[in-house]
Amino acid sequence: MRRITATVVGLLCLSAATTYAAEPAASAKDITAVTLANGMQILTWPDRDIPNVALYNFVRVGSRNEAPGITGLAHFFEHMMFNGTSTRAQGDFDRTLEANGARNNASTSNDLTIYMDWLPKAALETVFAVEADRLQNLAFEPKVVESERGVVYSERRTSVDDNPSARLSEQVQATAFLAHPYGIPTIGWPSDIESWQISDLKEFFQRNYAPNNCTMVLVGDLDPQATLALARKYFEAIPRRAGPKAVVTKEPPQTGERRVALQAEAQTPLVQFAYRGIASNDPRSAALELLLRILADGDASRLHRALVEEQQLAISADGYLQSGFDPGLIWFSLSLPAQGDTTAAESAFDREIERVRKDGVTAAELSRARNQALADFWRGQATIDGKAEALGTYAVLRGGYEKLFAAPRAYEAVSVADIQSLANDLLHKSLRTVGVLTAVASQEAQP
Repeated sequence: MRRITATVVGLLCLSAATTYAAEPAASAKDITAVTLANGMQILTWPDRDIPNVALYNFVRVGSRNEAPGITGLAHFFEHMMFNGTSTRAQGDFDRTLEANGARNNASTSNDLTIYMDWLPKAALETVFAVEADRLQNLAFEPKVVESERGVVYSERRTSVDDNPSARLSEQVQATAFLAHPYGIPTIGWPSDIESWQISDLKEFFQRNYAPNNCTMVLVGDLDPQATLALARKYFEAIPRRAGPKAVVTKEPPQTGERRVALQAEAQTPLVQFAYRGIASNDPRSAALELLLRILADGDASRLHRALVEEQQLAISADGYLQSGFDPGLIWFSLSLPAQGDTTAAESAFDREIERVRKDGVTAAELSRARNQALADFWRGQATIDGKAEALGTYAVLRGGYEKLFAAPRAYEAVSVADIQSLANDLLHKSLRTVGVLTAVASQEAQP
């Protein structure tokens, strides 16, 4: 099975889980939540529109669980987990799923590694069997390790080293965090990728791939009690382990703007702004998402209208939230014309941010942002895949799966005053890191 793995950096995209309408079509009563004897959490949500099941296994391990010398291991295991085990040959995982009409993928972020399977309901027991096997019996064949090391290094080269925007973002993020491991790139630093030892891999796997560090979500044409019986059959015998070490480091207060300057061969200059943000379970999350939509979501957003349409200082103006177990970053990114003036673009950006901080936003802007977010949510909730992702995200990151069904009230409660207050709290120059990429000819590019 050809797999395109998705490595992400802990982003809560602008289309992430919000809801529309005063009362959702489903409720928390539709969810059956059980913790197995070994600490593994199982959530089921019946949806019988089609005879399929979406399975998401949220493993609480990401780059925040790494340290110098072993950076990139969380992402490496996103690849390794599709290889052989002590009981199954190399490639058997994919062959088994293919033979049963199933497919799979995975993603890694600062906080989580998520494994996804989409399957006919008749294949559920087979999929449970192979999922349990790789969680308990993953093999560490040296040839396979070296092959995957090469794949990861190549991925880093194409997705970061040869991508000016990603290179700038990596340096901005590393500068924004002085102490907290959120400064570690999810894909890992090059020298670490080159130097992992099998002993490092085994220790990382034993510590982080414990059943008590997993939340498995299943949505689709299933019977909750029969599904839980299968979960007990295949997963409960896997021994509980110590689990990952707690991340106790807190990023110290930032008291002044930080800057990154990068010269690189690129088509256009870039300017990125990363403000200190909040954690995913912060009660202000709804207001922050709507604020970001007002500023940077779509052609009617403030930054697009001012910088792209009116002043023509940028060809695009985007934003996204990076949030997880701990406070992340609020990102804005400007792509400029080939000969664009980065100083003028930054000044124009600052004026728009100060307008929001000083004058607030309009009721019409807030209504537009809310409608966009809620419409995006319901589009996601129309599928079992979207439901599984949202349910697991709320269960693991956002304070409990019940909050998924309470989200409409939270978003409807956001006021114009809330938006302005949040902008004043978070969008201050002293709380940001600015990255500027100057495009140069290839022979002038810095090493």
